[in-house]
Amino acid sequence: MLSVTFAAVFGVLAGGQGCKNSGASSDPNGPIIVGAYLSLSGSDTTFGSDSREGIDLALDQVNAAGGIKGRPIKVIYEDDKSTTQEATNKVQQLIDRDHAVAILGEVASSRSIAGGIVCNKKKVPMVTPSSTAVDVTVEKKENGQETVREYVFRVCFTDDQQGQVAARFVKDTLKKTAVAILYVAQDTYSSGLARSFRESFEKLGGKITIDKGYKKGEGNFTTYLNDVKATNPEAIFVPVYYNDMVQIAKQAKDVGLSGSMFIGGDGWDSSNLLDGAGDLLEGAYFTNHYAPDVPWKNAQTFLGDYKKKYSRDPTSLAAQGFDAAGLLFDAMKRAPEVTPEAIKVALAATKDFAGATGSLTIDASHNTKKPIVVVQIKNKKFTFSTQLTSQ
Repeated sequence: MLSVTFAAVFGVLAGGQGCKNSGASSDPNGPIIVGAYLSLSGSDTTFGSDSREGIDLALDQVNAAGGIKGRPIKVIYEDDKSTTQEATNKVQQLIDRDHAVAILGEVASSRSIAGGIVCNKKKVPMVTPSSTAVDVTVEKKENGQETVREYVFRVCFTDDQQGQVAARFVKDTLKKTAVAILYVAQDTYSSGLARSFRESFEKLGGKITIDKGYKKGEGNFTTYLNDVKATNPEAIFVPVYYNDMVQIAKQAKDVGLSGSMFIGGDGWDSSNLLDGAGDLLEGAYFTNHYAPDVPWKNAQTFLGDYKKKYSRDPTSLAAQGFDAAGLLFDAMKRAPEVTPEAIKVALAATKDFAGATGSLTIDASHNTKKPIVVVQIKNKKFTFSTQLTSQ
């Protein structure tokens, strides 16, 4: 058990959203500063707050074990308000004002791309917990060449991997051969995952009955759903965020589409989905990084620790926040010195890190090799169905 003084110091260090730092990270005896930018308000608030809880749990554990190289870790949180412009601003603040040696965030791919551009320019490593768009870690040049963003890493799979696994699950496991796709046309995550599923499903011999994109911010889906229904699909792939999916599920019932027909991606993972449409989506599946009942040991340890701290089951976003922070802290321990450059090199060398979402290995593109979980909604709960690997 920590002494009262030591625990009190760490308690202060862990708190304080957006608090200022006078450059204590350069003090050999002071706290090591890590920045985190998350959607703590705005449209994706639950994503940000869940991720923060996972990060805080990892922070508690590393500091309780004595910190890193004899120094405590201090995480400074900034709210990007679920916008890309604020993501850019907050990352710049965390690096220039607070002197963070590394950055955690974001959840949404569009905001991680924005923040990652800043981190890459300023040569400060960033680890995103759950941004799956390929462009987050790989920059596409005008001549068609791709360059790995040297300072940007992720602990999640990519949309290409997720779409491929979802297509294989629908075709080979569910035995569906005719599928409709409904997605957000202007959203990096949604359109990217839709494209990956479409290409993979057709390669497997499946048929896309209709491919329907809608405008971001749309609230009335009745026309889109009627168009989908008219094509008589056996399943409907809807790779959107939870807030849209709640409305889609409600309106699907009104037009006579069963919720069990729907297949989604990791953007579904929120308690708000279960609260708003869990009964309507009974039997539906989605690809994800985690479920509370996944069978591997590290996940069960995380589940127990999380429930002890928060008195409820974690979401996948919390598990990924925990893994992003844990993997970063592990790299900081392995780095010969606590500098952005040394931490970046250690992150790139990560192999078989034991995370809550599986065994994590960083590949040459700074993506993580890990299992992909298929979750089914049963009795208004997210339940583990199976795990697959990308090919």
